[in-house]
Amino acid sequence: MQVLRIKAIDTHPIRHKILRPHGTIEDCRFRGDDDELTFHLGAFVDNKLVSVASFYFERNEIFTEHPYQFKLRGMATLPEYQRLGLSQALLRTAFPVIKQNQCTLLWCNARVSAMGFYTKVGFKPTGEPFDVPQIGKHILMSITID
Repeated sequence: MQVLRIKAIDTHPIRHKILRPHGTIEDCRFRGDDDELTFHLGAFVDNKLVSVASFYFERNEIFTEHPYQFKLRGMATLPEYQRLGLSQALLRTAFPVIKQNQCTLLWCNARVSAMGFYTKVGFKPTGEPFDVPQIGKHILMSITID
């Protein structure tokens, strides 16, 4: 397994298949994908892209004690490669990049069904679950980057 930086467009097929299967590939183009500080990571197994995650320099006003933050969005792994530690590897690769950009917090709107994963890797929930139309229940989660 190898984690590499990838382009936003490289994330779209996996985002579509896993996160937005009832939409179109265009639904998988997220606001901020091409911003200067946004970065995208991919995990490759046998030279095949099987897991992706995107990181946006974006502040959530709820976390007032952290002036500089990144948002995690679009983390997805092909079903046959899930539970192999690929998402954890993406996060481990992202943390130093986030820290290098003087940011101390990574946050996301996690699917409630994935809350166990996020908790396992150190994220903490904030607030109550909320509904994202046509996608499902989510919860705000964050982790401090030391």
